[in-house]
Amino acid sequence: MNINGIRTAGYPLAGHTMRKAERNAESGTVEFREMAAEKAGQDKVIDYDEKAFDMVGANAPEDVKDAWMEAAKEVNANGLGIQSNGMMTHISQMMVQRLNKVFRGETEKLDILGSTVESAIQAAKQALYHLEHPLAYTPKSIEVQQACIKEREFYNAFLEKLEQL
Repeated sequence: MNINGIRTAGYPLAGHTMRKAERNAESGTVEFREMAAEKAGQDKVIDYDEKAFDMVGANAPEDVKDAWMEAAKEVNANGLGIQSNGMMTHISQMMVQRLNKVFRGETEKLDILGSTVESAIQAAKQALYHLEHPLAYTPKSIEVQQACIKEREFYNAFLEKLEQL
């Protein structure tokens, strides 16, 4: 018996509420196992290097895409600073180029690399130039400085592969 939260002696604590809690715990475990099995069954792995390329080179030829992917694998970084977990390391120069297009109202065509190998070379050279010659000094954390070094390595590798085409 329970009166205003005061229990009387002799009555068991485990009653209706304990059985209800057990059922909820069991169903929660089953739901969790089903979700885990579903996630494990998904063989789809997101390739963020390819996703980054699609953001800047939707109209680029296949040779340009191949050069991008080879450079990304070689350097373990891409031109947008997107890591293998989908997080951005910093705002890259190609992302700045995209944002500049948005600010100019060119929201329908955010293709930075263009539709030819030459236009991709020009875009990569422009990004590399702006990375090496910033308009203003901006203090950066060590992590961002390291990401910028990787970005520079990517642009150099990408340019090298594009110039071989």
